[in-house]
Amino acid sequence: MKKRDIVADSPNAAKAGAVHIPGPLEGASFVIGAAAAAQLPREGAPEIAFAGRSNAGKSSAINALARHGRLAHASRTPGRTREINFFRLRNGALVADLPGYGYAAVPHAQKRAWQDLLWTYVTSRSTLIGLVLIVDARHGLKPLDIELLDAFLPSARPVLILATKSDKLNVAERRRAVGGIRAALLQTFGERAALVGVIGFSAASHAGVEDADHVLGQWIGSLAP
Repeated sequence: MKKRDIVADSPNAAKAGAVHIPGPLEGASFVIGAAAAAQLPREGAPEIAFAGRSNAGKSSAINALARHGRLAHASRTPGRTREINFFRLRNGALVADLPGYGYAAVPHAQKRAWQDLLWTYVTSRSTLIGLVLIVDARHGLKPLDIELLDAFLPSARPVLILATKSDKLNVAERRRAVGGIRAALLQTFGERAALVGVIGFSAASHAGVEDADHVLGQWIGSLAP
């Protein structure tokens, strides 16, 4: 009798006899890159935005969730994402990969244009149903992260913080990092902090991938293959 093939794109799916259940971002495909508000796709399908400081690991996190090594361009050079890149999911929803913010080594006018586009999108996009904020677990929330959350949370839409690069910390340090982010949220936003989930995450080790799958799956509903 021929053994059944088992899909094992991540370490969590490697157990013999396991049936691979695709994550919400698996099968995503690139749609368009928008460098200006006029180039954004027509509003209609629900959208989830990924935002974060330059070099926090945003593109790597998207690739890990999509089980695709090169869906979003990951680079060692901060500031390489210069537009909002849209990816369509299997159920028609969209993921928006926003330009990284906070990196100064680009021309000021260009940096300002990226930040203005990001701000306009996050604060006015009616089809945006949730925000995934990428934060380096080693450094915690920074002022620009707080500023972005302060603008987004009044809409009462959910936020998921992925505390990335957690593989570079030991177990105790990871717990402190996630706890520190949660404490900072509560201190800064009070009751609004209840809208924000925090997950320790690593694109390298795939820690936190399944937990993030669960949250994002709840946001966009069940997916048809």
